[in-house]
Amino acid sequence: MKKLLGIIFTLFFISAMSIKVAIAQDSAPNDQGYFQEFQGTKSAEDRFKLFFDAANRYNQNSGFEWLDEVNGYLNNSEKLNDSIEIKYYKLIQAQIFHDIGDYDKSIAIAKELYKEKEPWGLATKATLLDLMDETYSQLELYSEQIDIRKEKKELGISENVVFYDIYSNLGLHRQAMNDYILEEQKNIKEKDYLAKAIFNNNVGNYLRLDRSFPMALTYYTKAAGFIKVYLSDVTKVKSEKILIESEILRGIIEGNIGKCFLLLKQYEEAIPHLDNSVGTIKEFNKDKYSSDLIENRLAIAECYLNLGDFEKTTDYLSDGLRPRKLENITKKNRIFASYYDRTGDYKNETVYLKRNMRIQDSIRANKTEIQTQQLATVMAEEKAYAKSRIEEQKKALEEQRTEMVEKEEEIQVVFIMLIFTLLGFAGLVYAYLSSIKSQRLIAEQKNIIEKALVEKDSLLKEIHHRVKNNLQMVSSLLSLQTKNTRSKAAIEALEEGKSRVKAMALIHQKLYQNDDLSVIEMQGYIESLINSVQSVYKKGGHNINITIDAEGVELDIDRAIPFGLILNELVSNSFKYAFPKNDDDGKIYIHLRKIADQEGFFEYTDNGIGLPEDSDDRASSSMGIRLMNRLVNQLQSQLNIDKTADGVRFWFNFK
Repeated sequence: MKKLLGIIFTLFFISAMSIKVAIAQDSAPNDQGYFQEFQGTKSAEDRFKLFFDAANRYNQNSGFEWLDEVNGYLNNSEKLNDSIEIKYYKLIQAQIFHDIGDYDKSIAIAKELYKEKEPWGLATKATLLDLMDETYSQLELYSEQIDIRKEKKELGISENVVFYDIYSNLGLHRQAMNDYILEEQKNIKEKDYLAKAIFNNNVGNYLRLDRSFPMALTYYTKAAGFIKVYLSDVTKVKSEKILIESEILRGIIEGNIGKCFLLLKQYEEAIPHLDNSVGTIKEFNKDKYSSDLIENRLAIAECYLNLGDFEKTTDYLSDGLRPRKLENITKKNRIFASYYDRTGDYKNETVYLKRNMRIQDSIRANKTEIQTQQLATVMAEEKAYAKSRIEEQKKALEEQRTEMVEKEEEIQVVFIMLIFTLLGFAGLVYAYLSSIKSQRLIAEQKNIIEKALVEKDSLLKEIHHRVKNNLQMVSSLLSLQTKNTRSKAAIEALEEGKSRVKAMALIHQKLYQNDDLSVIEMQGYIESLINSVQSVYKKGGHNINITIDAEGVELDIDRAIPFGLILNELVSNSFKYAFPKNDDDGKIYIHLRKIADQEGFFEYTDNGIGLPEDSDDRASSSMGIRLMNRLVNQLQSQLNIDKTADGVRFWFNFK
């Protein structure tokens, strides 16, 4: 009878799967308009749901723009003394502070809300407690984190209170791994490739932190395989949020593989994995603070340092990285110190070594005692939790015995009913088997199309790569010509030509490095262009405060190249002429905005000595001004020049 029941339940399962497969459709992320939809939503509760359900809410608007908008709604709610709206907006506010890495502000708001949470619904409580759990972990307040996890279990938000991640944070990586494997491996289903990817990545993390690098690399490689299978499986319905989280996980796993190669001193193997990881995390985790992104860029800098490429080392160390974790801060200081040691700048080496010494002294003064106290607290909580689980298991066993007796009495009636339902399910099974063939044909056609698209993208990337290489060759030829030329005017003209060629080459480099070959992300391009111009003018420009406001703007190649050449001319002129005496107080501001299909706006200002009085007469003879006018004409616009008491301003609108 038990075998027959097993067959019946199997038929139930197959029938249900046939219905699920029949209605399954591919889903693709919709990363447009969350901010605008948020503004257009009327009630605070609907805004709350929209914000936390948004898969990639910072794709078009930064966390600071969201924060300004939410602060406005919160102020209105406080004026009306609407406690419900205040609750929703403060919880959104706390999440935004967490996303941008300001954990102290996030937990301060969350604590205030925690005192008033009793009348809330379970879903809202879960959102608050999950946020506090994550934030306490970032702040290394593990005792408070345990209290939150206990409350989540009491409310039914989570099944168990786990300690392995806390053990790892306290340095007990091997024990954390053993507990994690024991607790989580049994819950992973055979075909759950996402869960397998997460599991193998976490085990790899524990092994890497425990300095078992070859074994960690093995687990990371397994994780990469599982996440690839999961993302390529078109038969499973995936929500937008799950897809984006899976892509971020893919980037994190690849970064972990790169870090393992770095720790194994295989630097050339490490760099491609780390670069790909940085690109993926930036794309799918836009405008959120990510310690993985910081760690991977520091790892790339360390690779180039060990390979002796000091220019790229400084590029990655000087790109605005602001690590918040002590281990990342000390690592950045250590890489800087090593760089200055190898370049013979012992004064700066001493500065960074002293910084690390101060940090380490502070850690030694407090961390050992605090960690001991936290570890004792965790051990006590785990012991109490284990005891309560044993009691719960005993109670559950008694209940199971009672239920089995009752089920034995009911099983004969259920058996008769199931026989009659078999006839109905047989039809569904037949329909399912008939649909398999068509599903396979659809899957094969999708695979053919996807392969063709991949081949097309690869070809385009190769073309852009070769164009970039050819332009670099032109730049090298100009450099050789410069060395063989004695005329100062000729040398200056060749250097300007070389700078313009580099600006165009950088466009093609950015294109073949992007997953999207149709557009250039202008914030990163402008930063790279300025670094390139600074390398040409080695004696000037490094103390100028440069502000770039182009976040989120993407342009196609036909508009990006004129913009790059215009910026090259403007920045070069500022470096050469705007600050002849001292550039310590020099400031350059670059503003670029483009909203959907509406008109865009470009503005460039500096606070240098400005244009000479006869600049209008010289404009007709200056190659730089004539070149910029022609480039602006290509953008179907007109260059405007404003002379101010403090510097100069160039601006134009474009479509």
